[in-house]
Amino acid sequence: MNASAHAARIGFIGTGVMGRSMARNLRAAGHSLAVFTRTRAKAEEVLAAGAAWADSAGAAATGADFVITMVGFPSDVRAVYFGPDGILAYARPGAVVIDMTTSEPALAREIHTAAKAAGIHALDAPVSGGDIGARNAALSIMVGGDREAYERALPILKAMGKTIVHQGPAGSGQHAKMCNQIAIASGMIGVMEALLYARRAGLDPETVLQSIGSGAAASWTLSNLQPRAMRGDFAPGFYVRHFIKDLGIACAECERMGIAAPGLALARQLYEKVAALGGESLGTQALYLALDEKPGNSGTVTEFTAPGGIR
Repeated sequence: MNASAHAARIGFIGTGVMGRSMARNLRAAGHSLAVFTRTRAKAEEVLAAGAAWADSAGAAATGADFVITMVGFPSDVRAVYFGPDGILAYARPGAVVIDMTTSEPALAREIHTAAKAAGIHALDAPVSGGDIGARNAALSIMVGGDREAYERALPILKAMGKTIVHQGPAGSGQHAKMCNQIAIASGMIGVMEALLYARRAGLDPETVLQSIGSGAAASWTLSNLQPRAMRGDFAPGFYVRHFIKDLGIACAECERMGIAAPGLALARQLYEKVAALGGESLGTQALYLALDEKPGNSGTVTEFTAPGGIR
């Protein structure tokens, strides 16, 4: 472990696919961690790296300089911040709480207001980069909240991310993440349609990728997720069910602002189809399953993910 000259006490809530690696990177940077997650088994890797177990979100927040949350849905965010054993009931005045979940901008502003009343600083700092970015401490982190709190948190965020940008006041980080998800949503359709086209045309998708992967079509999704789909690897780097949640938030914000977003709406429809096939716990590259409709398919994830099922 690389000792840090400015080691902090951090409470970390949520050690799922991404949170686990993020917490591990904080330990590697020399910070002291108290970890809580609903299923303790998911925290074992971080505990083995030297983190301490906390019995609740509030316990993890007690005495911490920074409290980081990386949970699933806005309802989970609300529970860990405002519940009777929640963060705002136990965090000390002067602490910085950082919600890195992709959540609702309005909820981020609500947390900021409540935290400020208690003398606590709050940031919304959702991330992009999936499991790969989390493992490599190369996440893109979009931050909303007061500039002073952002500057204090920056050394902590640098242990988890590579591109860290202050977007503006509370809620701005979540709005920036919606821009990210909107861009990904339509892009994912194109990437998976290209894969399907290559296969139906009798081409070798890996050979096609050699040509288009560094041209005008190049993207993170094309380079990182199309190869997984090629192999029939639909394991989650980011869950379909969480992406459906994100697209729902983005659609609601677009409606509120009077924005027509047909690409976003189509992506949401297709991901809901993946979920209906039984794929809500697969990775976002499973969008391919909603596009690959061939005679004889059973219409289930099992059919598509069986050996040879997508060839």
